[in-house]
Amino acid sequence: MEKDKNILRYEEAAAILPARLRKLALTLPADQQALAEEFRLRAGRTMTVLLPSGEMPLEAEVEPEELETLCDLATDFSRYAAAETLREGFLPVRGGFRVGLCGTAVMKNGANTNLRDLSSAVVRIARERKGIADGLAPELFREGRFRNTLILSPPGGGKTTLLRDLVRCLSSGSGGTAPQRIALLDERGEVAVVYRGEPQMDVGPRTDVLDGCPKALGIPMVLRAMNPQIIAVDEITQREDLAAMSLACGCGVGLLATIHAAGVEELEEKPLYRQLLADRVFHLAVRILRTEAGRAYQVEELP
Repeated sequence: MEKDKNILRYEEAAAILPARLRKLALTLPADQQALAEEFRLRAGRTMTVLLPSGEMPLEAEVEPEELETLCDLATDFSRYAAAETLREGFLPVRGGFRVGLCGTAVMKNGANTNLRDLSSAVVRIARERKGIADGLAPELFREGRFRNTLILSPPGGGKTTLLRDLVRCLSSGSGGTAPQRIALLDERGEVAVVYRGEPQMDVGPRTDVLDGCPKALGIPMVLRAMNPQIIAVDEITQREDLAAMSLACGCGVGLLATIHAAGVEELEEKPLYRQLLADRVFHLAVRILRTEAGRAYQVEELP
């Protein structure tokens, strides 16, 4: 009998853990393995698995040395090669996984150059949800042209997962729409999960990924260099992001982005996003709704 793909992803993520913790993680019942979202390790504290219901302890106290071992396993024992992301507090891992880290920052000239004395780590169990955007992608076009779109939901609602699959659909062509050239700015490395230049997630055949670059810097770069039809970004958080996207909009490039908000009403309550609405950079919003049957997606015209 073929094993559930969600359980396989859990096992692959567990393989990043030090041997003692890995063995314990694999004792979790299969139904919980299929739902698990993260492993959380804190020095001197019990390791936990994050489930939709919350963190569940696994009855093993994490030793500081095991955090160092985790870092070595995640980098294939080559921390130097991962120095660029390590100083940002995370490590991309082959297979589409990501390890977030906390410890003591090593400061030089006002900038963090490394992390030492690791104190905690989170291993995110990245899962693709291919196909969730198949029916949604065509709804984002008007008269054959992609309309600038925001994806909205509270934290943990599935924005990044939906963004990833929308990029894949738009890049491939879906529901009778023409394939689009996509420039994906993956500032935090969570959408494409690039590992040594290769995306570990399927973001489509016509997608160019700029990894680890702030949006305000990266948007002008891809405008000049890649001739995209659509620029996709995760999590608008700064005024500089809006300025860069306004520039792209003025150049006739489509925009796809995510924001932490339950709906348009919440956007209007925050000065930064209220300005975004006033500037009419975006035309459509996709709200992610939780229902008894799972997540549903609702497209709305923005005011």
